[in-house]
Amino acid sequence: MFVVILGSIQAQESEARPNILWITSEDNGPHLGCYGDEYATTPNLDRLSARSLRYARAWSNAPVCAPARTTLITGVHAPSLGALNMRSKINLPEGMRLFPQRLREAGYYCSNRSKEDYNFHKPGKIWDFSGGKGHWRQRAEGQPFFSVFNFTISHESRIRTRPHEAVHDPKTVPLPAYHPDTPEVRQDWAQYHDKISEMDAQVGGVLAQLEADGLADDTIVFYFSDHGSGMPRSKRWPYNSGLHVPMLVHFPERWAHLAPEGYEAGGVSNRLVSFVDLAPTVLSLAGLSIPDYMQGAAIAGKQATPAPAFMHGYRGRMDERYDLVRSVTDGRFIFIRNYMPHRIYGQYLDYMFQTPTTRIWKELYDRGKLQPPQTYFWETKPPLELYDLQNDPDEVNNLAHDSNYRAVRERLQDAQREQAMAIRDLGFLPECELHARAGESAPRTWGAKDERYDIGRILAMAERASSWNTNTEAPELQPHRKWMQDSLDDPDSAVRYWAALGVGILGPDPEHPKRSELGKLLDDPANAVRIASAELLIRFGEADEREDAVETLLECADMTRTGIWDAVLALGTLDALGLNDPAISKALGDLPLESSAIPDKFRGYVGRLIKRMAARN
Repeated sequence: MFVVILGSIQAQESEARPNILWITSEDNGPHLGCYGDEYATTPNLDRLSARSLRYARAWSNAPVCAPARTTLITGVHAPSLGALNMRSKINLPEGMRLFPQRLREAGYYCSNRSKEDYNFHKPGKIWDFSGGKGHWRQRAEGQPFFSVFNFTISHESRIRTRPHEAVHDPKTVPLPAYHPDTPEVRQDWAQYHDKISEMDAQVGGVLAQLEADGLADDTIVFYFSDHGSGMPRSKRWPYNSGLHVPMLVHFPERWAHLAPEGYEAGGVSNRLVSFVDLAPTVLSLAGLSIPDYMQGAAIAGKQATPAPAFMHGYRGRMDERYDLVRSVTDGRFIFIRNYMPHRIYGQYLDYMFQTPTTRIWKELYDRGKLQPPQTYFWETKPPLELYDLQNDPDEVNNLAHDSNYRAVRERLQDAQREQAMAIRDLGFLPECELHARAGESAPRTWGAKDERYDIGRILAMAERASSWNTNTEAPELQPHRKWMQDSLDDPDSAVRYWAALGVGILGPDPEHPKRSELGKLLDDPANAVRIASAELLIRFGEADEREDAVETLLECADMTRTGIWDAVLALGTLDALGLNDPAISKALGDLPLESSAIPDKFRGYVGRLIKRMAARN
């Protein structure tokens, strides 16, 4: 009898699966007491940390919500899906199921409270319940659950809401080296900490509910934020300041055998872990197989794998402004590759400029009141950046060209290039061109082969094109300039785009035999090439070429004739050129600001750009 009973208990244990709870917050870095921030007031998270494993080196992969959440729920890097830009809607490959769908198929109840914000069309029903009332309490009795509670109180929009009575003293708030010391900046940083304290209380409330329901001993708990701080030069930027997130993971005794090796309550792990790792981790904890297409490494469960050597970050279009940046870290150093160095860091974003810190920072720069490193954000970018996170946590002392760190830079730069090739990073294809080429196909499926997306050739041209140098007559740039001008008639439109962009950055070689043919690029079948060529000709062309180039940009800026992403690219280019011409202003005034065919989430982007230029002129 004893043997039968024991066997029955063992069978039940083998079939049992843990409950898994994700508590997430928005727009906050590791500014918590348990991470050593003495200014923070976070008692609930500090208590959770005391009985959890705290990850010291966790990244969100993307420094803004939609691409970060896309990576999180798919287990695939957003640029590999063509889903990097903020915001966008792409199709996922046929048959790709998100990990909550796999959990539901295995008998889990999956609830989400409540943000989704994915950069793709949903492949069927993802959650049993997703909304403001989502809760594990809605499951069937005894059913294992995966529940998400997402708190928005710390979001960027909340740190600028006025009036606000400060709880944390603005006079004593720590400031990063890149921000000016003004009352506005201090107010925003103090209010940011206030909102984190409010979020901490909300976390405590969920943990209390778990305890009250008698589920604490049967539930693995994760806490993390969706990316770094909502302050400017953190959010939207793939520096450590924009990607470093707090991450706490608690395993109750019953499920301790699934915990990472060396797990102990109150412990600290230096393992590199990023959002791409969390989908395979949840599947591993639930005892489900991890699909081959997932690109992350499970950190726990029976399918846990060794830590990766690097973590990767990325930035594409942010709302209405294009940019292209990639970053990589080994935990000690961070390398950043800027592929559009001719654009300043702090391009005007309507949403970002609603924060008082952004406005006063730019105002002081325009008045010449700042000194480096507080000036850098408003200036053009170097192609390469390298920072020592141990000795320079604010990432302001660029070591990329310091001979003492050459080996470090080359190792990380190689890792960044290898990652782009390995995941077939689709970010090197202009967004309008991606949609034109892929059509209704999933970009990842369409771009899986070199015959359609020759990532090696395109990446090589992008690297040449972005070899920015303040001395455009430097001898070492001449081979780049010649190669790019030779490539302006390449059969691949993406190569032509980067070639035109590069010639526009460095300037054309007047002695090149094809110099007189540059005007023909305005008739290229690909609008991205036409737009890049127009910028080139406006900067370096003759009067008649400049006139034709402006006309080309205005034509591409009409989204009813081209498309929204063609229009956003054209208008951003026109704005960056800073042309002050009444005829251009009048033409802009005749352009449509919106289209009912455009999804709500990005319907206003064209209007923002047009209104911005109208206000400036």
